[in-house]
Amino acid sequence: MVEADRKYVQAAGHETAYFECGQGAPLLLLHGSGPGVSGWTNWSGVMDQLAENFHVIVPDIAGFGFTEFKDGTEYDIKFWVNHLVEFMDALGIDRASLVGNSFGGAVGLGLALFNPERLDKLVLLGTPAGTFVQTKGLAGAWLYEPSVENMRALMELFPYDKSLITDELVQSRYEASARAGAQEALRKLIPQPSEDGETMVKAFPEKAVRNIKAQTLVLHGRQDGVVPLQCGLALAENIPNADLFVFAQCGHWVQTEQKQKFLNIVTSFIGG
Repeated sequence: MVEADRKYVQAAGHETAYFECGQGAPLLLLHGSGPGVSGWTNWSGVMDQLAENFHVIVPDIAGFGFTEFKDGTEYDIKFWVNHLVEFMDALGIDRASLVGNSFGGAVGLGLALFNPERLDKLVLLGTPAGTFVQTKGLAGAWLYEPSVENMRALMELFPYDKSLITDELVQSRYEASARAGAQEALRKLIPQPSEDGETMVKAFPEKAVRNIKAQTLVLHGRQDGVVPLQCGLALAENIPNADLFVFAQCGHWVQTEQKQKFLNIVTSFIGG
């Protein structure tokens, strides 16, 4: 699959970009946040392999990637979950499993809590939970101003192995980050870093995720410098039917840094 295969559909009043490939049980892949993020940048390295077993659908969340950002729209978790549900409706998908990366995992948690009948199995990668101190990665995403140099410096905070940051990837993410409204949308999601001391980040509280009924798999990089490992532990400890896998020598990009392990574990979990 190539980036030119991107499709569009209307959902929640937004022209919504997405990719689609494969056959079988529907599997939604939701990207994370960060400047220049999109479904393609997060998932292009594993979409074709997952499509060997599943009907893979990869949307750009409203306000990110190539999906519309609309001034005056109140973007919050309830809006994003509603957008996802309307996106599923537009494609005729009644129920799907979901793999959510970081912010995409938070949207997956929202779907599990607000519309549990639409969710089969849930996989969470580097997903925030509870309350934690804002990391350099999250602060850097808020402070980012579009340039190739700034994009490279920010991306170096994400993976354990910096050699994964190629010139092509930096350029692609920079170009997407420079789209009108992109950084404004991102700043609605991430708290502004405090100039005096620590900034606290609030995600779904532990009490809330205890109500999730879906069978859940929590994946987290041990050296994640964006969403700390404590979040993955909190999710695994509080979601009643959750398993946890911690990847050694891995930062925030589990699906890229530990690609084959990720594919093996997720295919077995969703398929089994």
